[in-house]
Amino acid sequence: MSVAKVSEITASSAKSFEDAIQEGISRATSTLENVQSAWIKDQEVEITDGKITEYRVRMKVTFILK
Repeated sequence: MSVAKVSEITASSAKSFEDAIQEGISRATSTLENVQSAWIKDQEVEITDGKITEYRVRMKVTFILK
């Protein structure tokens, strides 16, 4: 039997939503063991002077406990 835990994280990128997701997953897998999946809960952008300056994602990352 496996037991999983879900952690919510926020990641950002100046490039794109896809890059923000990759940054978040990369960070999660470097600090958590047995990461199995991620669900993108929310996306938003930071706007300065009418231009997008940052892409942000909130995601729920699922990992299996030992």
